[in-house]
Amino acid sequence: MNAKAEEKFTVYGYRWVVLAVFFLITVAIEIQWLSFAPIAREARAAYGFGSNDGIYIDLLALIFLILFIIMCIPASYVIDRYGIRKGIGIGAALTGVFGLMKGIFAASYPMMVVCQVGLGIAQPFILNAVTRVAVNWFPLNERATAVGLGTLAQYVGFIVVSMVTPYLVVKSGETYDLSTMLMTWGVISAVIAVLFLALVREEPPTPPSEHGGEERLLSREGFRHIMSHRDMRIALALFFIGLGMFNAITTCIDQICEIKKLTTEQTGMIMGVMFISGIIGAVVLPTLSDKLRKRKVFMLLGMAIMTPGLAGLTFAESYGLMLASAAVMGFFLLGGAGPIGFQYAAEVSYPAPESLSQGIILLAGQISGILFVVGMNTAGMIQFMIVFIVLAVLNIALAALLRESPMILSGQKE
Repeated sequence: MNAKAEEKFTVYGYRWVVLAVFFLITVAIEIQWLSFAPIAREARAAYGFGSNDGIYIDLLALIFLILFIIMCIPASYVIDRYGIRKGIGIGAALTGVFGLMKGIFAASYPMMVVCQVGLGIAQPFILNAVTRVAVNWFPLNERATAVGLGTLAQYVGFIVVSMVTPYLVVKSGETYDLSTMLMTWGVISAVIAVLFLALVREEPPTPPSEHGGEERLLSREGFRHIMSHRDMRIALALFFIGLGMFNAITTCIDQICEIKKLTTEQTGMIMGVMFISGIIGAVVLPTLSDKLRKRKVFMLLGMAIMTPGLAGLTFAESYGLMLASAAVMGFFLLGGAGPIGFQYAAEVSYPAPESLSQGIILLAGQISGILFVVGMNTAGMIQFMIVFIVLAVLNIALAALLRESPMILSGQKE
């Protein structure tokens, strides 16, 4: 019986190829999402908006959050029903087409809105699939690592767009030319989309573990199951606050830095440092979580230690302190609490589909992100950042109420 079980579950080396192409398409869609965020001042000038019209540039990122709310559940259903090859494939194709169109129609603000709509539809087909990719191809003792690497791809996209974009914008008299920047990202996105569609595979010939390859609850039943689980409801609240803050801060980062009299290049470096720290954290912390077989403690520490970093971004006046604060927030929120939280949600909501649990917690963060961006533009950037600090303290208390993942407690060996 044991020999038969061992023969049934096999881990394939091709899992890393699948994860690699998923990594790349995630990088591409995140570049497209935030392509205007680090150059909001230049984009305002390029499209003829005044200094008080920052909301028009923020809208180009907000479109993603709005469409995520609309498309989240349908995208999760497609991933669950038709698999990652077709589900993510839809997102990849849209990313390639509309990314390239942004480069072609770079001078037209209305066309930027149209292209962002197409790309915003693509995003949930990609982001909602990270835990499904991990379950299809990776054993339980590698899943938090796989999800961490898949989440890390988002940070790589953020780093690239933050640190490179300001140097691709060309000053033209009193305004700016964005065509080189947008075409560069468009061509890269199209190439990555083709690569993904050529190399991705749905699943290995045999599942990698006991919890991979079996039948799951249907989406409607899965949703009821997820929402009936106490720890999933707490995780949902954690992501409503934490992911919403992240979405709002990254959308408005150039406006925050403008208030502190920092340059566009310094804005890019602050974002870059945050995401580089997030990458380091996403490599280190989920791996430790897998090895130590702990989820709750890492989520709690991530929420607790990122809070001083958030306070630093709020009150710091010097460029150096802003960089240090961004590093702390990136390492513990983006690198630890985020990817480990995604895997925790998938584990506590089992046997609901991973794409559904992933989609619901991302949906919560998109809804709050919209509310928070509106709040920042209405109440004031720094004033609303103080609200974030209060919410971060609340998140620490919520994380303390979590129970350990039942899969971790079961001590299953792959």
